[in-house]
Order: sequence, then structure tokens, then C-alpha cells
Amino acid sequence: MKRVSFQTLGCKLNYAETHTITRQFRDEGFAVVDTRERADVIVINTCSVTENADRECRKLIRRALRISPGAYVIVIGCYAQLRPEELASIRGVDLVLGTREKFEIFARADGFRKGSYPRIEVSEITEVNTFIPSFAADSAVRSRAFLKVQDGCDYSCSFCTIPMARGASRSRGVEETLRDAREIIERGFHEIVLSGVNVGDYGRGIGTSFHALLLGLLSLEGDFRLRISSIEPNLLGDEIIALTASSERMCRHFHIPLQSGANEVLRAMRRRHTASQFRDRVLAAREAMPDCCIGVDVIVGFPGETREHFLETYELLRDLPVSYFHVFSYSARPGTEVEHLGREPVAPEERHRRSAMMRALSEKKRLAFYREQLGTTAEVILEHPDADGVLSGFTANYIRVKVPEAGPELQNARVRVRLEAVEEGVVRGVIPDTE
Repeated sequence: MKRVSFQTLGCKLNYAETHTITRQFRDEGFAVVDTRERADVIVINTCSVTENADRECRKLIRRALRISPGAYVIVIGCYAQLRPEELASIRGVDLVLGTREKFEIFARADGFRKGSYPRIEVSEITEVNTFIPSFAADSAVRSRAFLKVQDGCDYSCSFCTIPMARGASRSRGVEETLRDAREIIERGFHEIVLSGVNVGDYGRGIGTSFHALLLGLLSLEGDFRLRISSIEPNLLGDEIIALTASSERMCRHFHIPLQSGANEVLRAMRRRHTASQFRDRVLAAREAMPDCCIGVDVIVGFPGETREHFLETYELLRDLPVSYFHVFSYSARPGTEVEHLGREPVAPEERHRRSAMMRALSEKKRLAFYREQLGTTAEVILEHPDADGVLSGFTANYIRVKVPEAGPELQNARVRVRLEAVEEGVVRGVIPDTE
């Protein structure tokens, strides 16, 4: 039996797509092995959002070949679509597949026979117009599954390569998506995370909407809850907030990309919201759900970002009831509009300083949010044990809770716990019935 290993960089959408390709290999009789084991075929699903992601991809390729020097190496994902020649130049790479081709590995790998030079099969991104369903539902944890409902993006943010790597926004039909969700529920998963490049844009061009999809999913039978992976501020409408607040199945958690709190920078970024519109969405969500967890994406050091711009962002997030940030230090991406704007770059040491300040504020906000919830009772879906054998999991409002008294029989169970204390960055929970 031939052996294959997978490595995935980047977002949950990549993760879901890797699992779809994993199932293809299993259906063809391959054994899927850990990346630390020898493999006959290595598939690396890449990201190219930042320069660090590119660097990490190259490192993974070299590390994989040290473990399996004779393996057939396939590279897919955003980096493969954007800069295939660069990947093909790495010693040991056999096949680079683009966004359209990555789900056709068995038709394109020529029996996984190594040749004298690498092959590149990458279509122009304008030719990519189909939606390939994907969901990550192979985990032994059997708690959360990531369901791809949308792909691509029609936005034109000046710093972003995603439209060049994934193409135009497109969605899977509601009925087909419900069929995927039923399969996930039948496999015993208790949480479905709705994933995509721009999830809130779901339904554009096929006569439906993200709100309609949520209503359809909530009508399904089964023991599950829904979490939205991320949603743009301009797409987080009142009806989605109201639906989340009114349904016990909807996770009270929004992850909202802000990127900057300075309107001048937002305009240069070509974002579709202002700082005040972002503030309005956060306050509307917290008014409807006082215990709602709100995460934020923020970029520091965008070209032309002055100290005053940065402080506008810092103070906006400091004063709003948000719960945590994902902080990105700006890195230039080839082919983006920023290259032509003539804006002054921010020095690397200053980007590092601003990133450190923002990360420190994020940790303060996260711990403050955790402490606000102490003394309440919440449902936790318990996942796999940590190194000490302690089970932990997330509440619907995205609090990581460890439950030391929970036995292994409660893995993947939905358990009501009382939130007792913050310990080492997580909350300790107690099961009331066993006190």
C-alpha cells in the first residue's frame, strides 16, 4: 500500500480542502501517514497571505524531503497559483497544481512517477469559476467540522492576493450545502464551522444569501451548533445578528476583519467599511448578546500608516468590547495595488513594535472577556486530552475551557460546566452535578 502525507498552511478553508483531497487518496487505496513518517507521496497545501507563509512553505518542502528523499512532491494552494515557477525551482518538487487543478491530482500526477524536471499545471485565475465542495470531517476528535460554503472574493483590497489566487466569489447551492451538513452531522460532529474566503458574500450570483443559508442549516435535525468562521463588517447585517441572538444553535461569536481603525488607511486599503461602521457592528452585536465573543483581524505597519493612524486603531480596539485580535505585521505581496500607491513604508522595527503593542492589548482583552464570564454556566464540547490527560473544549462564545474532572468517556460530549477561574490563559470549568 502506498503512503501519502499532507501538510497544510493557512486558513481553515485550506484545511477543509486538504481533507477533501485526503479522502480522494484514501478512496484510491493510499495509507495516510503522519508528516514525520516516510511517505511515497507528499502533498503540501500552501498559503501566500504573508511573506512568512511563503517562507514556511519552502521550509516544509525541504523538511519533508529529508524524511522521504525519494517521495513524489505535489504543491498546491495559493502560493502555487501565484508563483508556480518559484515553487518548481525548489529541488525535489515534482508537480505544482493551481486552484482549478488541485482537486484533479490523480488525473495529472502521471502515476506519481518522478521525472527529470518538475511540471507546472496552473490555469489563469480568470478561468476558475467552479465551486468544489469541501469539508474537514476526518478528525479523530469528532467535535468540530469545517464546511466550505463559499470560495473566491470580488473585493479589491489593495494589500490582498486572495482574488488573484482563488478567483471570483462563488458559492455552493443551499440544497447541496445542506446535504454536506447532514453528512457531517451523521458522522457525529457537534459543531459546524462555516468557512470560505468571504463567507458573508455567500449566495451572490445564485439568487440566495448567507442569511438564507443559515436558516436552512438551522432547520436540519441533529445535535449540532453553527459557528461563522469570519464575516466582513459590511456584511454583518442586523438580520444575521438577530438570528444569532435568537437561536440556541448559533454560536455567539463573530470574527470581524477590521485591518485598521484609521479611515485614511482604510481608504488606501480599499476596504468597504469605515471605523465608525465597524464600531456600530460591534456594539450592535454586544447589545443583542452581552456575552458575544468578538474577534478582530488587524494589520499594523501598512505603508503610510503614521503613529497617529496606529493610535487611532489601538484606541478604537481598546475602547470597544472586543475579545481578541489576530495581528498581522504588513508584508508586501507581489502584484498587489499597494506597490503602485507610492506610500511610505513603515520601518521593520516600528512594525515589530506596533505588533507587540497590539498583541499585548489583545491578551488583556481576551483575559478580561474570560473573567467577565466567570460564575456563569456554559455548554462545552470537549475535545481531545492535553499532555496531562485533561479534556478541554470551546463554549459557544469561544472560551477555551479545561475540565480536569472530565473522564475520557466525555470526549466529544456536550457538557454543561460552571466557569470557575482563569488559569494559564484558559478557564477552568467544573461540572456542577459532580461536585
